Amino acid sequence: MQGNLPPEAQEKLEQLQDLQDTAQQVAVQKNQAETQLTEAKNALDELEDIDEDTTMFREVGELFVKTDFDEAQSDLDDKVDSLEIRVETLEKQESRVQEQFESLQTELQSMLGGGGAGPSGPSGPGGAGGA
Repeated sequence: MQGNLPPEAQEKLEQLQDLQDTAQQVAVQKNQAETQLTEAKNALDELEDIDEDTTMFREVGELFVKTDFDEAQSDLDDKVDSLEIRVETLEKQESRVQEQFESLQTELQSMLGGGGAGPSGPSGPGGAGGA
């Protein structure tokens, strides 16, 4: 099918495929950041049940290093803040990619006479929707 397309349509189709790949990569990064955020929030919740005098360790590479309660809590607070910003940024990026995909898909459909749902179906780039 692609061999019979005009060069402009072929270029738009390639852009659609690139956007689909980008959307999948963003979705994977967002899932990873959300998982890390959940883990950090769970760790903060666990700190609420721990006595402040308890000996604690944090992981630094392959080592566990002794740390105090306040430092552990501060580090986790910073990590949660950072990950919340990362997830928010990835959600915005995901939305922008989705909008670009839909716009390009509409252009391609118009160029080809308006038929069909596009190369990835009605669900958008790779079916990677949802918030």
